[in-house]
Amino acid sequence: MVAITPDSPIGAVFGNHHKKRKLAEEGLGLKTVGDLLRHFPRRYVAATELSEVATPVVGEQLTIVGEVRSCDSAPFFSGNRRQFRTTVRLRTDGPDFSVTLFSPYQGQADRHEAEFRPGSRAVFTGKAKQFRGSWQLDQPHGFAMDGPEGATLSKLMPVYPLTAKLYTWDLQKVVSTALDLVTGVPDVFTPELRERFEVLSIMQALRWIHAPDEWSELGAAQKRFRFEEALVLQLVLARRRAAHRQQGARSRALRTDGVLAAFDARLPFELTQGQREIGDLVAEELGRDHPMNRLLQGEVGSGKTLVALRAMLQVVDAGGQAALLAPTEVLAQQHHRSITAMLGDLAQGGMLGGAAEATTVVLLTGSMGKAARQEAMLRIVTGEAGIVIGTHALLEDKVEFADLGLVVVDEQHRFGVEQRAALTDKAGTPPHVLVMTATPIPRTVAMTVFGDLETSVLSELPAGRAPIQTNVVPLAEQPAWIERVWQRVREEVEKGHQVYVVCPRISGDSGEEGESDQVDLDESGAEIAPKRALAAVEEVHADLTAGPLAGLRTAILHGKLPPEEKDRTMRAFAAGDVDVLVSTTVIEVGVDVHNATTMVLLDADRFGVSQLHQLRGRVGRGGLPGLCLLVSHAEAGSPARERLDAVAATTDGFELSRVDLEQRREGDVLGASQSGFRSGLVSLRVLRDEKTIVRAREAAEALLSEDPGLAQAPDLAAAVVEVERSAASGFMEKG
Repeated sequence: MVAITPDSPIGAVFGNHHKKRKLAEEGLGLKTVGDLLRHFPRRYVAATELSEVATPVVGEQLTIVGEVRSCDSAPFFSGNRRQFRTTVRLRTDGPDFSVTLFSPYQGQADRHEAEFRPGSRAVFTGKAKQFRGSWQLDQPHGFAMDGPEGATLSKLMPVYPLTAKLYTWDLQKVVSTALDLVTGVPDVFTPELRERFEVLSIMQALRWIHAPDEWSELGAAQKRFRFEEALVLQLVLARRRAAHRQQGARSRALRTDGVLAAFDARLPFELTQGQREIGDLVAEELGRDHPMNRLLQGEVGSGKTLVALRAMLQVVDAGGQAALLAPTEVLAQQHHRSITAMLGDLAQGGMLGGAAEATTVVLLTGSMGKAARQEAMLRIVTGEAGIVIGTHALLEDKVEFADLGLVVVDEQHRFGVEQRAALTDKAGTPPHVLVMTATPIPRTVAMTVFGDLETSVLSELPAGRAPIQTNVVPLAEQPAWIERVWQRVREEVEKGHQVYVVCPRISGDSGEEGESDQVDLDESGAEIAPKRALAAVEEVHADLTAGPLAGLRTAILHGKLPPEEKDRTMRAFAAGDVDVLVSTTVIEVGVDVHNATTMVLLDADRFGVSQLHQLRGRVGRGGLPGLCLLVSHAEAGSPARERLDAVAATTDGFELSRVDLEQRREGDVLGASQSGFRSGLVSLRVLRDEKTIVRAREAAEALLSEDPGLAQAPDLAAAVVEVERSAASGFMEKG
């Protein structure tokens, strides 16, 4: 063979194995030799030791090394054809396994018996299954360790992510060939950087990641690739922060005699220390001549909206406009109601009875009538509207601002980067940006996903927020407990309080999409279908009004209702005219009813951790103790049940976000699966590699301060540019 490069087609190392090459190309997306070398093993099996298989799981794909206890062949008939069945029994450092091999003729069965001699060691891969109380490997494939195939193994045998009919040793052989022949593999670390950061060269790291003989070799290789990935990622984000700082923006300096001062003078309560500190920081950044780009995260009810409103009023005082972008009409309407109520006559600019310093607050949503939309758009383009609140309707080309100075994005994870850019592009000069989220994010996730934003956290709750008690109602073990749930709802209503009942679906129509982020996934990432029909708003409402909640004032709310009906229902609930609101997750964010003390979440296991945390934050907002009941048929010990137990055990959103990240596929949390980028994070894991990410961020800042164009490290510069060009940079902004 001639020398090959990372850009060579993968066929260069598969030789005549055309079927295997096609499986690698189509099943794994490996097109070039470079793709193959960056297809890292997911785990390793010690070829010199018996495998530890403490608790096998039925259906789990296993690769095991075992000692052959016995190997016996026997004939059997399949139709009229005589065939042979060879049973190999393996001892592991755990339970014994039996493996069945089929042969069409006697000679092959004899070769199996000669290969798998008692006392020798063998390696097999297959799916674990049980038959008559003993463990087996289904659809096995393997070989004897002392045979010709075993001689090619490293002491730590790599186990690769695979596709059907492609085995880990198939990839090991072609990777070994590629490593012997490949030349010109770019190394993002120059010799000086390798010494500075104490990392291996690219070729040494590739050899040790694919064929380590010692755990220490593997550790050194993993350290290099994790740091490389973190450094490139942090360089992309640091360059974006630097570019953002260089953009010009209009200063919106703080005034002491405008609408903000009037608003602050009327506040009937003290700001929390966090609200004051972050408010001061935001006020100072709004006064600069380059754009603010800040992420404000905090628990449900921590007062983020008040911080955002004070920033918007500062911009209005400076002659500009502020836009608040909300993900749903329900939330946009709620923001409009609550902000208008908080401002009082300060929101009645130009109207009889309005305060002298007053501004105008305008709502713009897609469902508004033509006349109302045109009136709102006229107030926006003339600058009469100081604060504009809306949904995606704000992004339409027809919507023009007189002087957009601040964009506040609520629940950032619901908007793509393109949507955020569409709004900021409406300003003549780059506007200041404040992103809010009530989904707590661990520090390293924020650094990785929102690395182009400066981050602030509101951790304390304002006075008047009561604790929320959360209990799991396990119907799999205690089906009768559902009766007590509805008794408890009645008791709350009799005390004069109100209750939410949340369902994952609108109706029982099986073809209809739910409104939850249903997260139960199998190993391949496909959603596991529920074994029973999920609770649906319309059916649950009918059952409750005819049964356990008969006589109570009930209403339904979901995303498919006409906007006027949704708004009317929410107003009635907020006014206390509805006792029990049966709803989907449209009440997840922004809905603020102080008299609501209890939430019943049906089929709670169908919601994600962060969504459950968001939902329960709707109760206990008025100083009254809150109760959240997580009703589930999930069985004890299942991942779904563990998720619910975690939510019931703590109200610390940051702790729950770590649970969420550990339980869910990381790509989902980071948004990589929606990016079109082949593999999001490859070697890096944001919780496991926290120290590496922090170190990489510091290294990126230092490198750019020394060499802004990375001219001294051209391969590193090329890797950064490639990420910037790819959809990967899009996934980092989406969050």
